[in-house]
Formats: sequence, C-alpha cells, structure tokens
Amino acid sequence: MAPVLPFSEPPYLAGLPSPYYDESHLRWQKACRAFLDENFTQHAMDWERDEKVPEHVFRTFSEKNMLIPSLPAPLPVEWLKKLGIHDILGVVKVEQWDYLHTLIYCDEMNRCGLAGPPASLTTGMAFGVPPILKFGSRQLQEQFLPELLLGKKRMCIAITEPEAGSDVANIQTTAEKTLDGQHYIVNGTKKWITNGIWSSYATMAVRTSGPGPSGLSLLLVPLLGTPGVTMRPLKVTGNLSSGTTFIELDEVRVPVQNLIGEEGQGMKYIMTNFNHERLTIAIGVTRQARVALGAAFQYVMQREAFDKTLIEQPVVRHRLAKAGALLESQWSWVESFAFQMTKLKKNEADVELGGLTALAKAQAGMVLDECARCAVLLFGGNGLTTTGRGELVERIYRDVPSARVPGGSEDVMLDLAVRQLVKNFNHRTKMLERPRGSSRL
Repeated sequence: MAPVLPFSEPPYLAGLPSPYYDESHLRWQKACRAFLDENFTQHAMDWERDEKVPEHVFRTFSEKNMLIPSLPAPLPVEWLKKLGIHDILGVVKVEQWDYLHTLIYCDEMNRCGLAGPPASLTTGMAFGVPPILKFGSRQLQEQFLPELLLGKKRMCIAITEPEAGSDVANIQTTAEKTLDGQHYIVNGTKKWITNGIWSSYATMAVRTSGPGPSGLSLLLVPLLGTPGVTMRPLKVTGNLSSGTTFIELDEVRVPVQNLIGEEGQGMKYIMTNFNHERLTIAIGVTRQARVALGAAFQYVMQREAFDKTLIEQPVVRHRLAKAGALLESQWSWVESFAFQMTKLKKNEADVELGGLTALAKAQAGMVLDECARCAVLLFGGNGLTTTGRGELVERIYRDVPSARVPGGSEDVMLDLAVRQLVKNFNHRTKMLERPRGSSRL
C-alpha cells in the first residue's frame, strides 16, 4: 500500500484498523470511488468554474442508481425493487444498505473538495424525496416516486424564505383551498433554494392555517413550466454550481392530492427530515476540511522558503497539528453517528441523536473554517488567487459560510443541541421519579 499523505484520508483508508466497516462497506468504498473518479471528481472544478454541472452528469448518475445513496438509510427497498433497482453499482444490495454506506457515499462525493457539484446532483433526492416516502399518501407516491427515484424528473426542498430561515415557524407562503376544495392556491416566495432552477417539483413548506408551527403543512408543488411560478438563479458565496434559486409563487394552483401527510403536521415532518440533512452535511463538510488540510500538507512538503521546506518550520507544523486534531476528532464523531444510526430505530435516533446531530453539523462548519483558513495561510499568496496552485483551497474557503449557515445556522444549531439534551435529561429524570402513593423504590 502506497503511503498516504497525513490528514488526506480517513484513518480506515490510511491502513488503520476500524471497528465499523465490514467487507460490504469496503467493497462499496472502492466501487464508489472508481465511479466518481471517472464520472465526477476530476471534472468538478471545471463545473464549479462554469457554475453548472452538465445535465448529462445527472443522467449518468441516475442510470447507474448513484443518486439513490443520498436517501436516508435504510433505503426504500419495496419501492426500489418495484422499479427494478436491486443493488448499487452491483456491490451492495439495496436491502443491505446502512448508514455507514451512506457515510462513505457522502465522504467520497465531497472528495473533490467543492460543495457545489455534489449539492447540484444530490440535494433533491436527499432532502426533497424523503418526506414523500415517509409521509405521502399511496396515491401521491404512485404518481411521483417512479420518475423521481429513477431520476427522470428533478426536485428540491423549499423551506427557506426571505423572512424565515432557521426560524421555520415564521414561514409566510400561504396555501389556501379553493371553494370547491379541489386545489390549493399558493402565494409567496422561497429563497436560497438549492437545485430549484432546474427542478420540476418542490417539497414545499406552506402555511395552510393560522400562525406558528401548527399552521404549517408540506405540499408537493410543481415548478418548471407551471403558471404563476417564476424562478431566477441567485449569486451566493461558494456553492456556485449548486443551482441556488429565488422562487416566486403567484396564484399557483396545486391539487389537494399533493398534500404530503396531514395538514398542520408540516413542522413535525420538516424537523424529522432535518436530522438526515444535518448529518450528511456534517459528513461532507468534514471531507472538505480534509481536502483543504491535505492540500496544505502536500504544499508545505514541497514549498521552500528561507532555504528550507515550509514543513521544517515549527510554526507551520503547529498550524497543521491544531487543524489536524480538530479534523480527526470531527471525523471520529461523525463515524460514531453513522454507526449509531445502524443500531437505532428511526424514532429512537430522532430523539437520542437529534440535538447531537445539530451540534455535529455546527461543529463541522467550525472545523472547516479552521482547516480552510490554515490552508490559505500556508499557501500564502497562492491561497488568495482564484487560479493556479491555490485555486482549490481558495474555493474551499469561500464555501465555509455555506457550511455554517444552510441546514440550520450555526448559532441556532448550538442552542437547539443543548435544549434537546436538557429536554431528554429532564424526561429521563421524570421517568425515574417514584410515583406518588407508591411504596416501590
């Protein structure tokens, strides 16, 4: 085995033993990397410069069922087999898929170091489709899942609005029923919607009744070619190829059958969906940090200053050590999350890991900030230029805000995490209290 540059690969790929991965996971990692090296990773920088991933890439991923891994584990086996999907790349049967396979997929997808190209392909499948699978009626599933799971149509998740980001309960977009009860009339705006610009549908948070979280519902809203829908791309910091979109909805008619689940349950559905989103973000962002630090390590081993390579300077080693400790600690944490997800039922994981997942997502952004800043500083002037040797680390550093804000902004996540931990602790304490009038210890 060729020597692995320090910090450039997870320990299990650098020759160290791990308790987590079996032969299925290791076969999947090799097959996944081979597919991505050929069809994705080597081209990602060009696509980010062009600010768009070509449509043929989405088709290639769809044909090889390589968008399916972005769904939460376990996979929807019944639906996949019904559509003729029995395995992923011929190495993992869909019924064998677990969250460690998901972790490997997210890690490998972000090995290009850029957040935009992976998000361009996976966001709709990862976050837009799951609410339909979990809460949609059989009629809704039969109508939309075949074309979505097979990649014949694209979709997005549309929660955020100009006045409602992490404050989901403040959503203003309305969906009012027509007098005959056959349609919802949707009015409002959605902002910062990844993939929106090329999506046929959106899983959209709308207000179907009064204020607050109890008035929210989820609705499958048609986008492309739909009267009353206007979409335009948004220029954002980093993530240039991810298709960030501003959506305006003016008297958009949506069949009532497109309601996902029940009216008034939207907040519950959204929060359940967030756990998968935040964990996969944490995994991908941690790999971005690894790419930045690995690039910096390679650079300082070669770059000379004051008659010696930069790695011979104690201050350089100190910077790498601090960032590397944060990186490997974060990776160990997300690995343990993925393992725990293979052992817990979904409802248990939502309670036990919900707050911690928010914390892991927030921490991932902080680690990326440290590793990307370390890389830019060690690259010196090359780290400030948008072309040449430092282009990758410069672009990763631009992606940092997109890791710390979307999916729940950092400060909100930190507060949510502790509140959830306190809630769980108080609940367990109450359960241990001796019932009044009882002699039981």
